[in-house]
Amino acid sequence: MAENNENGHAYWKANLNLITICLIIWFIVSFGFGLLLRPALSGISVGGSDLGFWFAQQGSIWVFLGLIFFYAYRMNAIDKKYGVEE
Repeated sequence: MAENNENGHAYWKANLNLITICLIIWFIVSFGFGLLLRPALSGISVGGSDLGFWFAQQGSIWVFLGLIFFYAYRMNAIDKKYGVEE
Protein backbone atom coordinates (compact mmCIF):
# COMPACT_ATOMS: atom_id res chain seq x y z
CA MET A 1 0.00 0.00 0.00
CA ALA A 2 2.84 2.42 0.83
CA GLU A 3 4.52 1.75 -2.53
CA ASN A 4 1.26 2.52 -4.35
CA ASN A 5 0.90 5.76 -2.39
CA GLU A 6 4.49 6.80 -3.21
CA ASN A 7 3.92 5.91 -6.87
CA GLY A 8 0.79 8.08 -6.88
CA HIS A 9 2.65 11.02 -5.34
CA ALA A 10 5.47 10.68 -7.87
CA TYR A 11 2.93 10.54 -10.71
CA TRP A 12 1.19 13.73 -9.58
CA LYS A 13 4.50 15.47 -8.98
CA ALA A 14 5.55 14.67 -12.56
CA ASN A 15 2.15 15.84 -13.80
CA LEU A 16 2.34 19.13 -11.87
CA ASN A 17 5.91 19.73 -13.06
CA LEU A 18 4.77 19.30 -16.67
CA ILE A 19 1.81 21.64 -16.14
CA THR A 20 4.10 24.22 -14.51
CA ILE A 21 6.55 24.10 -17.43
CA CYS A 22 3.73 24.48 -19.97
CA LEU A 23 2.19 27.41 -18.08
CA ILE A 24 5.54 29.17 -17.78
CA ILE A 25 6.16 28.81 -21.53
CA TRP A 26 2.63 29.98 -22.28
CA PHE A 27 3.00 33.01 -19.98
CA ILE A 28 6.38 34.00 -21.43
CA VAL A 29 5.14 33.77 -25.01
CA SER A 30 1.72 35.35 -24.58
CA PHE A 31 2.34 37.99 -21.90
CA GLY A 32 6.11 38.43 -22.19
CA PHE A 33 6.63 38.49 -25.94
CA GLY A 34 3.16 39.77 -26.84
CA LEU A 35 2.98 42.63 -24.33
CA LEU A 36 6.06 43.32 -22.23
CA LEU A 37 8.74 42.75 -24.86
CA ARG A 38 6.70 44.04 -27.81
CA PRO A 39 8.64 47.33 -28.10
CA ALA A 40 11.96 45.47 -28.07
CA LEU A 41 10.75 43.10 -30.80
CA SER A 42 9.35 45.85 -33.03
CA GLY A 43 12.42 46.04 -35.27
CA ILE A 44 12.22 42.39 -36.36
CA SER A 45 9.91 41.79 -39.31
CA VAL A 46 7.82 38.62 -39.68
CA GLY A 47 5.26 38.28 -42.45
CA GLY A 48 4.99 42.02 -43.05
CA SER A 49 4.58 43.01 -39.39
CA ASP A 50 6.87 43.28 -36.42
CA LEU A 51 7.65 40.24 -34.27
CA GLY A 52 5.95 41.63 -31.14
CA PHE A 53 2.68 42.13 -33.03
CA TRP A 54 2.99 38.66 -34.54
CA PHE A 55 3.40 37.08 -31.08
CA ALA A 56 0.44 39.04 -29.75
CA GLN A 57 -1.84 38.09 -32.65
CA GLN A 58 -0.70 34.70 -33.95
CA GLY A 59 2.47 33.45 -32.32
CA SER A 60 0.95 32.88 -28.90
CA ILE A 61 -1.88 30.87 -30.48
CA TRP A 62 0.58 28.67 -32.40
CA VAL A 63 2.69 28.15 -29.29
CA PHE A 64 -0.44 27.32 -27.28
CA LEU A 65 -1.47 24.70 -29.87
CA GLY A 66 2.05 23.28 -29.80
CA LEU A 67 1.90 23.10 -26.01
CA ILE A 68 -1.34 21.10 -26.21
CA PHE A 69 0.32 18.45 -28.37
CA PHE A 70 3.49 18.54 -26.25
CA TYR A 71 1.44 18.06 -23.08
CA ALA A 72 -0.49 15.14 -24.56
CA TYR A 73 2.74 13.48 -25.76
CA ARG A 74 4.52 13.92 -22.42
CA MET A 75 1.48 12.83 -20.39
CA ASN A 76 1.29 9.62 -22.43
CA ALA A 77 4.95 8.98 -21.57
CA ILE A 78 4.34 9.79 -17.89
CA ASP A 79 1.26 7.53 -17.84
CA LYS A 80 3.29 4.65 -19.28
CA LYS A 81 6.13 5.26 -16.83
CA TYR A 82 3.79 5.01 -13.84
CA GLY A 83 1.58 2.25 -15.29
CA VAL A 84 -1.64 4.24 -15.58
CA GLU A 85 -1.96 4.38 -19.37
CA GLU A 86 -5.27 3.65 -21.01
